[in-house]
This record gives sequence, C-alpha cells and structure tokens, in this order.
Amino acid sequence: MRWFWVGLILGVAMVAASLIYAPPLVVMIGAGALLIILIGFFYISLRLAGARYEGGLEQGELRGIVAGLSDALLVYDQNLRIIFFNPAAATLFGLRSEEIVGERVRPQDVENPKRRLLVQVMFPSLAPVLVPRSKSGEYPQVADLSFSEPELELRVATTPIADQGGKIGGFLKIIQNRTREAQLLRSKNEFITVASHQLRTPITEIHWALESLSQEAGLSQSSKLLAEQTLGSARRLLELVEDLLSISKIEEGRFGYNFESGDLLAFLDKTLADFLPAAKRLGLKLYLDRPKEQLSPVMFDQQKLGMVTSNLVDNAIRYNTKGGEVLVTIKKSERGPFLEVKVKDTGIGIPASEIQKTFTKFFRSSSAVKFQTEGTGLGLYIAKNIIAAHGGEMWVESEEGRGSSFYFTLPTNPALIPKSELPIE
Repeated sequence: MRWFWVGLILGVAMVAASLIYAPPLVVMIGAGALLIILIGFFYISLRLAGARYEGGLEQGELRGIVAGLSDALLVYDQNLRIIFFNPAAATLFGLRSEEIVGERVRPQDVENPKRRLLVQVMFPSLAPVLVPRSKSGEYPQVADLSFSEPELELRVATTPIADQGGKIGGFLKIIQNRTREAQLLRSKNEFITVASHQLRTPITEIHWALESLSQEAGLSQSSKLLAEQTLGSARRLLELVEDLLSISKIEEGRFGYNFESGDLLAFLDKTLADFLPAAKRLGLKLYLDRPKEQLSPVMFDQQKLGMVTSNLVDNAIRYNTKGGEVLVTIKKSERGPFLEVKVKDTGIGIPASEIQKTFTKFFRSSSAVKFQTEGTGLGLYIAKNIIAAHGGEMWVESEEGRGSSFYFTLPTNPALIPKSELPIE
C-alpha cells in the first residue's frame, strides 16, 4: 500500500496547485479523474497486499510442515547441486543445511566419510545393498538401501521436478528411515523361525506315531476313526508350521531359489497328473489346454514353482462344486516377453469386496470359510512371493458362485528375473 499513499499525497498536492493557476472547471475535471485513478490504484494495491499476505502465510505453513516432517527431503538440480535440505535430512546425514545447500555432489565424494551416506543416497548404485521397488523408467523411482556401519534401512523415493512447460529442472528425494521397522520385522521373523523349528520336531513325531497307530490291525473301528481324525489334525498343524517357516524365509529374503531352464508345459502336465486321482474321486474334470504354438523355455525353480501350481490346482479342486471342472491353460502373454498360466475353476468364487485381500497373509474369503472351515490362508501369499521372485506377476478374477481364475506369468527373458529376492508388501 506504500505506493498508494505516495500517489495520494502527490495527487492532493497537484489539485492544490491547480486551484491557484487553473480554471475551476478544469480543476474539477482533473480532480475527478485523479480520484478515479486513485480508487483503482487503491483496489489493485489492496488485492496485491492481500495476496502477498496470504502467500506469506502459506509459505510459513509449508515451511513449518516441511520442517516438522520426520522423513528427510532433498532437492537438487540437473547439475547435482543441492537446492533444499530439510532438518530431518540434516539429522539423517549429519550435515548442517548451510554446509551443503548450494554445493555440488559428485560420485567421487563417497571417499569423504562426512558425505558418504549422502552420496550413496543420491547415487544408489554406490550403496552396499540396493533393492529396487519400482520398474525402470517409472516415477517415482523407489528403492530400499541397506547399510551395516551404522545399521540403516532407508527407503528412497525419487521424483523429477518440472516447470510449467514440462522441462525437468531437478529432482526431489524423500528418504524414509525404516531401520526400526526392519529390526522389529527381523525380531518377529526370528521368533517365528525359532518357535516353528521347536514345534516341527514334536509334531513330526506325533504325526508319525498316529500314522502307525491308525494302521494297527487290532484297533476297533471307533479307535481307528479317532486316530485318523487326530492324524489329519497333526498333518494340518505340520503344514502350518512349514508355511510359517517359508514366510519367515521369504520376508528375510532368504527363501533360496535354484533357477534352471525348463519346459513349463511339461511341468504343468506332470502337476496335473498328480492331482488327477483326487479330481476323479470328487467327480471333477481336470483339463490342460495345450497351446498349438511352440512355447519358449523359461527359467524357474521346479520345487518352488511346484508349490505355486500345487496350491492353485488344489484350491481349484477343494473349493469346486459337484460335477465341476478345472481348466489349466498356458499361452504367450500379451503383457510382454512372458508365458501366462491360468487356473480356472467352476467353484464357489470370491466376493468382489474381498478380491483385493486375496494374496494377503492369513486371509480366507468368507465363501471359503463357509465351504470349508479348515485352512491357513498362507498359500496364496507364499505363491505370489514365489512368482515375484521369478520376475512374474500373479492376479485373480472371480465372481462369487461362478468360479475363479488365477493367473501368473513367468518371463521368457532371464534378464527380467530379479537379482535378489524381493518380498511383496
């Protein structure tokens, strides 16, 4: 408003001077014009002052929010010059904002102990352990970085900053310190591993004793039935322990894979042959739809992929309806250099509201629980992790009361197989 008051004083001075030297009519016209100009100038100045005040408030609020964030924020330009460094970043990297803002960071600075962590975050390939969490070329680029001295688990999300014309002028990194979270997960997994190992031996002995007992010739019919029922419970308990051990290894990234080139069609043929007696016993039809075209070989771990296919086919049989069928198809995927496998059943299906939870731990759909009360809800979670470790994807399409179709893909290009195990989240 400063310029408005300056203009007002000058205007009053001009009107006063014109009263002495100009005719009254001219003075009135001039004063009226000046008044209109001053009113317009006053309105514009008031709007600008209000906008500046609001902008200052917003900047202050934004500054307060950024300063209070627990995640480190780092902004740098195309020349790798640091533009912004919030307090959380200063704490994480052990550097004051005034020390680093305006400075250019280069890969060779990794030799400087004071800047080493910052350089490794800006150039993730220099970090001791790098686990990509997003596809190449996809933004935001997300990666997990692990450090041992000191122990740190960081999740770094990188997003380009573009101007109104779409030209990239720099990058924003959001660094989340997940060290405590990783330590808690590790402690939980260690507990599950120890507990499962301790339980496996006595459960195995109980299972073996009940199996022997159920085969005794001198048992009465009621005793034999009791032994068989208890044997079934022991078998399910043993399966639960094995699943818990598998999950613990998967989440620690040490499930262990032995990839070999193989014929996926022949592999599926053998899997279905193993389930054919069970399907016939339940009055179900089990088919393998053989493709007419020649399929490329793929790299896969036979034992681990066997867990996936067995789980899918077993579920398709277990949750099917009387006189139903299970159809397994394999073809070249439309999603790229992959083979796509589909296991389709005519069973109970999954409610639409629950499909998103299908591959989460311990989840069993309400329709599955009504149909069969027993189950761990771990098989599909394990299966999806195994497929992810093969570089593929798994998804489901289902309609309650009309059946489900489970899909998974495997890459025909070995370069698409992840270099390290990557547990899904």
